[in-house]
Formats: sequence, C-alpha cells, structure tokens
Amino acid sequence: MEQLKSLNKLTAPKSVMPERIIQFGEGNFLRAFVDWIVWNMDQKTNFNGSVVVVQPIEKGMADWLNGQDCLYHVNLQGRQNGEAVNTLERIDVISRALNPYSQNAAFMALAEQPEIRFVISNTTEAGIAFDDSCKFTDTPASSYPGKLVQLLYRRFKTFNGDPKKGLIIMPCELIFLNGHHLKDCIYKYIELWKEDFGADYSAFKEWFTLYNYVCATLVDRIVPGFPRKEIVDIQQKIGYKDNLVVQAEIFHLWVIEKAENMTCDELRQEFPAEKAGLHVLIAESEKPYHERKVTLLNGPHTVLSPVSYLSGVDIVRDACNHPVLGRYIHKVQFDELMQTLNLPIEELQQFAADVLERFNNPYVDHQVTSIMLNSFPKFQARDLPGVKTYLERKGELPKGLVFGLAAIITYYKGGTRQDGAAIQPNDDQRIMDLLKELWASGDTQKVTDGVLAANFIWGEDLHGVKGLAELVKHYLDLIQEKGMLHAVETIL
Repeated sequence: MEQLKSLNKLTAPKSVMPERIIQFGEGNFLRAFVDWIVWNMDQKTNFNGSVVVVQPIEKGMADWLNGQDCLYHVNLQGRQNGEAVNTLERIDVISRALNPYSQNAAFMALAEQPEIRFVISNTTEAGIAFDDSCKFTDTPASSYPGKLVQLLYRRFKTFNGDPKKGLIIMPCELIFLNGHHLKDCIYKYIELWKEDFGADYSAFKEWFTLYNYVCATLVDRIVPGFPRKEIVDIQQKIGYKDNLVVQAEIFHLWVIEKAENMTCDELRQEFPAEKAGLHVLIAESEKPYHERKVTLLNGPHTVLSPVSYLSGVDIVRDACNHPVLGRYIHKVQFDELMQTLNLPIEELQQFAADVLERFNNPYVDHQVTSIMLNSFPKFQARDLPGVKTYLERKGELPKGLVFGLAAIITYYKGGTRQDGAAIQPNDDQRIMDLLKELWASGDTQKVTDGVLAANFIWGEDLHGVKGLAELVKHYLDLIQEKGMLHAVETIL
C-alpha cells in the first residue's frame, strides 16, 4: 500500500484569496454545499473570495480544520442525466477557522476587514433564536444572532456607518423564511442592547436597516457526511490522509430570496453562482420553491414509504425500479402533486425528474423505514394540501395520495409483514395509542372515522373533505383483502 501524505498547504496547493465570507458553522453540510459552491465560483468567475469559518458553539471542529490548513475533499455521488457519477474534488476556499470562545479578539477583528461582504450560517434550526439572557459585553454572546449583532456594531463603528460596508447575510438553517426569523432576532438584540449603544442606537439601527441585506434561503442537497465505509479506498485514491472528507449527493439547489432593500440583479452581480453554472436561483420569493420541494420531494417520500414497505420493498431506489411501485410513485408525483403547484409546468417536470434521479441514487441505500418516522404529521404538512387543491381543481380526489394515507393507517396497525419482518411504527404517543385502539375494533369504518376526526393530528375534522372517508375506507378494505401490492395495482 502506498504511503499516504498528510494533507496541508505544504503537501497540497492552496490558493490565497481575500476573506470575503464569514461562515458560522463548520459542519459537513456547509463544507459540502456552500464552500463547494464558493470554490466553483472562484474557479469559474471573478468572485475571488475565501471563507473564514467561525465555530458557532464552544465545542466544534475548528482545530480539526486548522490541523489540515482547512483543506479537505468532497466526494459527490449520484445520477446525472441517467449516468452514475462519483467524483472527488479538493476544496481550498476556507482560509482559517476561529473559535470565538477562545479567540474572541480575532473573531471581533473580522468586523474590521474591509473586504468582508457576506455572512453565511448553518447553526441548526435551534440556532436562529433570541435569548434575552445574552449581554452585549459577553465574549462572545452565546446565541448566533447575538454574535452577529456584536460583529455588526463593531463594523458600524469601525467604518463610521459607511453604506458600502454593510453585509449580505444568507442563513442556510432549515427553517422556512430563515432570513425573516434572523432579521427579527437581530432587531430584538438591537432593542435589548439599546443602552449599550447609547447615542449610536438610532444611527446603528438605521445603518443595519438600510445597508445590510438579510436574505431568506432554501437549501437542498443530501449530505451523508464522513464516508466511514469507503474512507480507506478514498484516501488511497487521493494519496492523502484526509480526515475531513465529506460525501454528498451530486444534486444541489440553493434558492436565495433577495433582501427587500436590493434587487435580484444586484445580488447576482455580487454573488455570481448562476454565472458559474451552479443550480443557485436568486429569486423575488423562495415560497414557491419551498412549496415545490415539500410537495414534489417530501410528498412522494411520505406515501411511497408505507406502500413500499408493506409490499416487501425496503430501499427507495428498489421501489423506483419496481414494475408496480415505480408506476405508483410516478402517478403521485406527475399526475397528482404536480397538478397542485403554481410554477411553470416545464420547471416542475424538470424538478420532478431530478427528484426521481435522486431517489434512484446507486450509492445510497435509503431505507424506507427511516422516512416513516412521524408519518401522520408529515402527510398533514406535505400531502394533505395537495389532496385539497387537487379536489378543488379537478373535482375528484387524487387516488394515489388517498391510497398513500390508507397505507399509512395500515402501517400503524403494526404486526408483521408477509415475510415475517416486524412492522414498528414510531410517532407521537397520542397517535400511536389512538391507532392501537381503533384497530383493536377490527372495523375499518371505525378506523377511518377515528383517524379523519382526529383534530389533534390534522388541525380540523377531515370528514369535511368531500368523499375522503368513503375512499379511505374502500382502500383500507382493499389492502386487507388483497395485500398491499395487489391493492396498489388496482389504482394504476
């Protein structure tokens, strides 16, 4: 076996570019998504910027990153235009990593660097939160928005409120309208620390409002992370002992909603990701894209899982390639859910085709059981709006989606599959107790009525949806009588 080299700037080339981005977060997702995008912009456009990483909590990976001079490889896997793809690229855009808990002066000094223009974050869904116990004098504030306000005020003071020194802030946390939540937190800290700002309070607040741009974003790329199984092969292939390899799917999408005080074109010029040929959309609103993702990616997942599992198929990819289940997924996605959205049909068809290619990833064994956690709330958020809109637009219920609901209800009956595998639903205890009690009656009419009337699941009584109770009961009976696979065939 070939001797592996350590990975650092003495053993591998590393470009040196101005630090233009502060990134709160050093985890797998940001490194395989945002930093990979910045690396592509540096390669293919005149962006010419590097990223300085800030560890958002006290324990993190800053030391690991610095130990490799912030060099690491991204391994992209998946299908692109029908072909299997498996690439390895060395990413060198991170200049350094800081821990603000032990290097607070260096962290705050970032505010004084004139070239800094962007702040990007992924501090988990819990990271965008206002904590009124944070003090302006903390070194640093414990919350991410608190740290950001400390940095913004230092920048405001350093450059005397220069309009050109405001920042473009793009959170990547998985919350709908993440930018709106973050901006709200920033204003709360400005109010909380009003006395600390003294005479600067009004001018600082105005500078933030007019010359800083907080954008809501939607991110989409599956990042399994460190490739434990394949790491020995990967290290042999690259010739380096890289302990920070990160694996991700080939698909990527970043929708950035422009801030209200700037135009899409202004943002495109400053952040030329589209120009680099990347799947980064700068849009007036992220809402239709959020709906598209929830409806065409998460929606099919939610109903496909119980139908596949109870048909004896455990892996998403195998379900896509199954002669019956593959047709079922296609029906739900193209004939039903797609008809309920408001984006151009060509755009929706392309996205749905990309989704099917992702489901069919030859490198990822995605277990359908991992999708079935909390299936009822998922159906309520992802599929129920489609059921109602389809009924409204077409005058009839979407058979595939309603069948999917019947499959979820059947899955929650528990017991065993035909092959003897245990059926183990997992959900809120109230839902589990209700289904257990309903199925104990052995009466599908009682099961249907009890589930549809469960206001605590749906926020309403679903008997109000015309024809739903009759169709759900019909499908429950069909599944009991014929078994899942034969039952699903009847609706195709």
